[in-house]
Amino acid sequence: MDFDTGRRIDRRAIPADAVEGTWTASDGHPIRRIDWPGHSEPDAPTAPRGSLLFLPGRGDFYEKYLESLDYWHCEGWRVTALDWRGQAGSGRLSSDPMTGHVPDFGLWLDDLGAFWTDWVRDTPGPHVVVGHSMGGHLVLRALAERRIDPAAVVLSAPMLGFLTPGPNRVLHRVAEFMCRIGDPERSAWKSSEKPGATTAARNTLLTHDEARYGDETHWKTVRPELAMGPGSWRWVERAYASMLVLDRPGLLEAVDVPVLLLAARHDGLVSWRAIERAARRLPRAQLMTWGREARHELLREADPVRDKVMHAIDDFLDRLAPPTGEDAPA
Repeated sequence: MDFDTGRRIDRRAIPADAVEGTWTASDGHPIRRIDWPGHSEPDAPTAPRGSLLFLPGRGDFYEKYLESLDYWHCEGWRVTALDWRGQAGSGRLSSDPMTGHVPDFGLWLDDLGAFWTDWVRDTPGPHVVVGHSMGGHLVLRALAERRIDPAAVVLSAPMLGFLTPGPNRVLHRVAEFMCRIGDPERSAWKSSEKPGATTAARNTLLTHDEARYGDETHWKTVRPELAMGPGSWRWVERAYASMLVLDRPGLLEAVDVPVLLLAARHDGLVSWRAIERAARRLPRAQLMTWGREARHELLREADPVRDKVMHAIDDFLDRLAPPTGEDAPA
């Protein structure tokens, strides 16, 4: 059952009140999007609560998050979600459709900045952003570089560090070397979400909820174009390079926007310690953590965890991104 929305949602069908479409980047590349306009329901409020933009992780697609997106819509938000260029329904950037490749994270940041300008112009405020995993990393970079100016930001298990031992600068050099000795577009690992993990054990990295995990398989079956496997070596190298940008002294310290970071201390994909360090550096950060009861996909976890996650996001946005005309507490 949906978390406290007053209605059930079929997570394996696009809701009737959502609209799938595309946004065209400045170079003509089509970026897939989905929107809950918030005006068609008979009992909808006269004005939306505000507008919420959701950005998924590496290899992700918005269908996996329909449950949460529809929940926020029912809370009064005008909701939009995007697929990143080069994955899911937004095409590919390499000849192998199963390899997650990007020549530089700056391409994604350029897309986000341009889309943000268009989206803010066309939607009511306050404007907030929710980013998961790699999406959280890119949202934080865009925020720190002033490409976006949201009222508040939520980062779910943001990809701010990997679990590979060693400093980012050294690991970046290793990835650079791997790009030089072979095709940078080749897969950096064999299967699943990270090196050494098997496809069979993939769910143990993502969520305790088997039914929600099964939703992903369903969508890849009915929409095969959504499927994607490991990242390329260039993606790995660019990821470390982007993390080094965020490591720069003074960058996160200058962010004057409320940021809620949600993290699992035993996350098997991203570094909990890197998230904790970022929370200490951000002047207006709030950090909420879970133990072994939570895995990487907090928005798709079993209800005992997910309910608390959704409550935390609701409370944060109600306080720090109140509807237009209301003032946030000091």
